Amino acid sequence: MQSKFELAARGTEEVVTEPELHELLTRGNIKVYCGYEPSGKIHFGHALTVQKLVDFQELGAEVIVLLADLHAFLNHKGTLEEVRGIAEYNKHCFIALGLDPRRTKFMLGSDFQLEQRYSLDVMRLAVNTTLMRARRSMDMISRQLENPDVAQTLYPIMQAVDMAWLDVDVAIGGIDQRKVHMLAREELSKIGHRKPVCVHIPLLHGIDGAMKMSSSKSNFIAIDDEPAIIKEKVSKAFCPPKVMKDNPIVEYVEHVILPAKDRLEIKRAAKYGGTVEITSAAELKKLYAAGKLHPADLKLAVAEALIGLLAPVRKYFEEHSGVKLPRTKVL
Repeated sequence: MQSKFELAARGTEEVVTEPELHELLTRGNIKVYCGYEPSGKIHFGHALTVQKLVDFQELGAEVIVLLADLHAFLNHKGTLEEVRGIAEYNKHCFIALGLDPRRTKFMLGSDFQLEQRYSLDVMRLAVNTTLMRARRSMDMISRQLENPDVAQTLYPIMQAVDMAWLDVDVAIGGIDQRKVHMLAREELSKIGHRKPVCVHIPLLHGIDGAMKMSSSKSNFIAIDDEPAIIKEKVSKAFCPPKVMKDNPIVEYVEHVILPAKDRLEIKRAAKYGGTVEITSAAELKKLYAAGKLHPADLKLAVAEALIGLLAPVRKYFEEHSGVKLPRTKVL
């Protein structure tokens, strides 16, 4: 049986810090949050952080999902009306992925980010933050811009203040959020707030092998994709023989399928070695790197496993047929 810490830390890339998380779990009454920019489809990259929220919910934690409409507006993802429509769709996606709506507090950033005292905290933190550090803390795409605008450098400072205003004990995010989380841990105490424990989740490569999933590239598997679309996307995914580096199909097995199902059955004809059952990422990587597993066989098994995992999501949206992703100019 897993301990509380094992459940809280499973599937993570890093916990900052483990002793602090142990202390929180011993104390109980934990408040956990993750922020999402409403900008389009919800994919398996989001699903990894949602699963971690579900884990904390199982531990009795209060869970806050921040649907950051003002952040999306600052990051050029559409008008406030557009991103709020997407936020409502995203909320249903998170519930479909397993978050208990009775025990989850869904909030828009604009619910509190327009308060005068919030703005003052943003200014106070901005005074303590260099422009260079703000740029390093921006999201992956914005960091690559030659000349980002002021709004995009304000974005990470607001993220840090969000944690203070939501009074969270634990902040969850992808490992790409590490820089802004460290900004929060190091600087919030200087303006009178406590630092959060930070739990970082591995990033999945796009199915084209790119590090960043993007709506414009459609290089992800959305949780409400139809089975036929999932099969098509997986069949075309980057998955060179014997190659582990940046291989999204191997990552899906390691970070999505095995944690959920404990095993992956790969069916093959007897002349190709027969059916093989994978129970660990190490086993998969060893077989694949040695060329003992063909990409086509692996892809077929992965597609079927993902379709099975998303069956509850399809059922949810069948029962809530009116919930759709709004059509906007930014998608």
